[in-house]
Amino acid sequence: MPKAIWNGTVIAESDDTVVVERNHYFPRESVRAELLTPSDTTSFCPWKGVASYYSLQVDGKTNKDAVWYYPEPKDAAKEIRDRLAFWKGVEVVG
Repeated sequence: MPKAIWNGTVIAESDDTVVVERNHYFPRESVRAELLTPSDTTSFCPWKGVASYYSLQVDGKTNKDAVWYYPEPKDAAKEIRDRLAFWKGVEVVG
């Protein structure tokens, strides 16, 4: 079962991930919400739409904008609605 791990802590775990461009998108309910801090950062993908970000807070350490999601993905990426993906040192194993 895929797990997202950062700073020795499991951030998310689910056997229902969607892989897009080699990134695992985890269902929102599988991600530990208490570790997420909203961010004002956004970015744009021509085929997925506008991404929003969260920073991770684990054991007093912050990983800024390490989590992204598409609140309103374009039709071509509708399978990632309500899913979160990780980068910036977050390891996905499994």
